[in-house]
Parts: sequence; structure tokens; C-alpha cells
Amino acid sequence: MSDVRPRIRLPRSANAGDVVEVKTLISHNMETGLRRDGSGNEIPRQIINRFTCEYGGKMVVDMEMHPAISANPYVEFDVKVEDSGEFVFTWYDDDGSVYSETQAFEVG
Repeated sequence: MSDVRPRIRLPRSANAGDVVEVKTLISHNMETGLRRDGSGNEIPRQIINRFTCEYGGKMVVDMEMHPAISANPYVEFDVKVEDSGEFVFTWYDDDGSVYSETQAFEVG
């Protein structure tokens, strides 16, 4: 899969104990394996099958994805932040590829 691009949106700042909204989107076709190309050949399944997010070394999201998830999966969730740390976002592809993004987050 070429041109897979993760995108993350975090708030600019937060205070200790705040709950922050995290938004992620990854550019990916999410082929279900159920479609056929113009010649009638099956298009092989290739989906992001797992997404995880860690903050400050602790897992905050670990989700399994299935073929019913649309192309370019968007995930939004809330995280309570106590201290400054790093968010580590990881997407796992059927073909064994792993896409990861890390973003530092400062708590005031």
C-alpha cells in the first residue's frame, strides 16, 4: 500500500487532569476482499486490522478493525492527561506493515 499517511489532531494545551479529545485519520483504501477488478479478478483483502494509542507509556486505546470499517479510517477518543508525555499512535495492516506516529504533548 503506497501513500499511507497518518494524521493526528491534538489540542494545543491542557492542564493536569483535563480530558482531551484526540482525532486520528489514516489514508488507506481498506479493501475488504469482496470486490472484483475490471477483469473479474478478486481484489485481495488489505485492511488496517488494529489501532493502538499509548500515552506516557500506558495503553489508552487498543481496537481491532474489520472489513466493515470504511476507507481512510477516522478514530476519535478522549484521554485524561495528568502529566506531559508522548502519544504513540500505531496502525497495523494485513500485509504486515506497521505505521506509527509519535507526538509530544505538554501539560501545563
